[in-house]
Amino acid sequence: MDTIKKKIDMLGEEVLEIIQKGQNPFVKMPVRGSSNVIWDPKLGLLKLGDKSSKRFMFNIAHSKKFMQTMLVAAFSKQLLDEGVHASLREAYYSLKHTIGDSNENTFEEQEESNSVFVDLEVAVDALRDELHINADRRGVAAGDVIIKDRGDRIDLSKLGSGGWAIPGNVEDIELAEVSADFVLVAEKNATFDRLHEDKFWKKHNCVLMGTQGQAARGIRRLIYRLNKEKGLPVYVFTDADPYGWYIYSVIKIGSMNLAHISQKLGTPQARFIGLTVSDIDTYDLHNAAIRAKDVDIKRAEELLKYPWFDHKEWKTELNLMKKKRIKAEQEALAQRHLKFVSQEYLPEKIENKDFLP
Repeated sequence: MDTIKKKIDMLGEEVLEIIQKGQNPFVKMPVRGSSNVIWDPKLGLLKLGDKSSKRFMFNIAHSKKFMQTMLVAAFSKQLLDEGVHASLREAYYSLKHTIGDSNENTFEEQEESNSVFVDLEVAVDALRDELHINADRRGVAAGDVIIKDRGDRIDLSKLGSGGWAIPGNVEDIELAEVSADFVLVAEKNATFDRLHEDKFWKKHNCVLMGTQGQAARGIRRLIYRLNKEKGLPVYVFTDADPYGWYIYSVIKIGSMNLAHISQKLGTPQARFIGLTVSDIDTYDLHNAAIRAKDVDIKRAEELLKYPWFDHKEWKTELNLMKKKRIKAEQEALAQRHLKFVSQEYLPEKIENKDFLP
């Protein structure tokens, strides 16, 4: 935390130094647009390139953004100094006010302040969580894991049917005891519920997570930490469609929007455990398959152009979907029987190491 505070202080000191020289104050910001996002095959991650821009105080096009950047930096420094956290919504209302006698507001909509907080984390090379800004919580977990969170000792194996609600900020959570052998991440909470009720995590000694769609930052950070700090393999289980497969890729290599922190959120060692179009044949799920729409085919074609999907196995699945124009949901496995996913499908995949890269 002290390092982050020093970085914010340095940002302010650099602006002050420019003012003392009698020059137009500015802050230098890395460009976050797609034109500055680079695929690094050695790291197996998306990352930001070297492009940067300057926001000047005395520039009509830049002045409001410059002011907002200073406000957000000062607010984050205050949170760190006081040792308190704020939600993005609280931060927005704390910073929103009318400037002097003008009709100009510091922020009109929360999207503005959200974006500037991301700018700040890029500028000081820190997670927004490390700035004490919390995102909404989403996702759930269960397993033979004991964590310490703000003085509380929490056993993830003894939280009933609901499991542990993963907070938006997992930076201060201590992974006190982790006896699991791997992490299984399910795209849907309904799939989590099925596997949790069947005690899949207990029978196969894993940490079970449900992401409720695209994985939130807190979930991705927790997956990263379990892999990096505890050495747990990560297996991701999604629908057999381009949107589920993209959810997997975001967990694995990061996202365009957050390329600046892929090295803190991405888990390149993650492997895909299913569902695939090939599984529709292998497990006789034809009656449960769904007809792919034109938008699905278009998305599959986009994935084929991404270098991180440039693997024989992924090309086979994406082209197979295009050819057959079908897709399937995780729940399709219930057509065999309700416990098929926990008793046969996933155990077979794990035992045979039937993963996609």
